[in-house]
Amino acid sequence: MSVFVLDSNFFIEAHRVSYPLDIMHSFWEKVNELAHYRKIVSIDKVREELYNKNDELVEWCKNNLPYDFFKPTDEVMPQYEKIIEWVKSRNDPYKKYAVDEFLDATKADAFLVAYCLVDSDNRILVTHEISESKRRNKVKIPDACEAVNVRCVNPMNMLRELRETI
Repeated sequence: MSVFVLDSNFFIEAHRVSYPLDIMHSFWEKVNELAHYRKIVSIDKVREELYNKNDELVEWCKNNLPYDFFKPTDEVMPQYEKIIEWVKSRNDPYKKYAVDEFLDATKADAFLVAYCLVDSDNRILVTHEISESKRRNKVKIPDACEAVNVRCVNPMNMLRELRETI
């Protein structure tokens, strides 16, 4: 069974822009439901990015997501190495600061791709990011996914694939 792996921006953009917690209850109830049915997960690095703020989104996550929703990434290092190889060996290279930012061990992006790469037949990365393959000053998640054959979709396409409505 496929599982959708959520980027930090899934939560942040929903909370701050599209589906504020105080008025879009049905969206957050759906996220809760999908998490409890194990159709969506995320990783420990995303938890760290979310929890470094002290806001109502953090409280919602703590109170509504299963205790094991954020999966550990300590076992994805072989896949992380493949991501490093790809980003550093491009014919049309990224700027050094873009590579450094993408590979920063405190950030989730490269670890999300690596986590999905462990089981790329069943893990689908979900992000609001859009491919910009010609861009050199920022590594975008969809471009990294494409390079290592990991499926990447936006949140609306995830909901469509799950045949979910809000």
